[in-house]
Amino acid sequence: MLDVSLEVREEIGDEEADRLLTGDDAPRSYDCTSCRTPGDPETDPTSTVLFVGDETAVLAFAHASCIPSQVVTVSEEQLQGAVRSITGDSPAPDAAGDVPRSVPGGQAVLGITSGLVLLRGELHPALVVEPTGPIARPGTTGPGDDFLPLLIEQGFIPVTDTDEAPSALAGWSVLLAGGQLHAVLQPGTDGGPQVAWWQAHQALSVTDGWRAAVNKTQRVLIYAAPFGSIGQQPREDLLRDALDKAASNGKLVAASMPLAGTPGA
Repeated sequence: MLDVSLEVREEIGDEEADRLLTGDDAPRSYDCTSCRTPGDPETDPTSTVLFVGDETAVLAFAHASCIPSQVVTVSEEQLQGAVRSITGDSPAPDAAGDVPRSVPGGQAVLGITSGLVLLRGELHPALVVEPTGPIARPGTTGPGDDFLPLLIEQGFIPVTDTDEAPSALAGWSVLLAGGQLHAVLQPGTDGGPQVAWWQAHQALSVTDGWRAAVNKTQRVLIYAAPFGSIGQQPREDLLRDALDKAASNGKLVAASMPLAGTPGA
């Protein structure tokens, strides 16, 4: 019931792959690295997922219905975070909370909110990205906000109708490990491995409903708006209202992305 993809086999070698398939090195049970519910490789179709960092690699297991067997390239910091999530050793956030953030190019600080978005009667897992301040184009000092133009240049599409699902963005994906959100990945330079566009300093927990939705769709909708457009909304209906308002003001872009390493358009 265990699947070892060709790319995983190439990384771990034929001998180790064969030992997994014969059951010698396969776990008797595991917590799915995607949905975090128990799995048994003897009774559940199971995928091997290899997280590869700069210096180390970690083999994890997942329900085949959640995520296919694959190699996921991440930074060493991301890998250690994934290991803590997989083993259940993630430190608890402090009382003030740990706001996920990223500093691409040393400038932007991005905040991410997870939520479910209702499109044509179906719930879709979504992430809403909003910087904590105006974003200057690399090499400039502002004072304008170039966040949306920069994303449009990357392939994000302006949203005019929030009832329509955004189109897929090739080469981008969302890294979910241990049932927690670790990063949004973008294409590397010159055909290299994906790199983090946004990375959580501490893995971001998502709701059971969000995990169930992403396990069903295998895709995440990413909405992005400039500073001051969305804000921290305590409920998903208020978040949707804020998205609708941003779209009507021409201040919302979006894209659809697969889970990290999964085939995507």
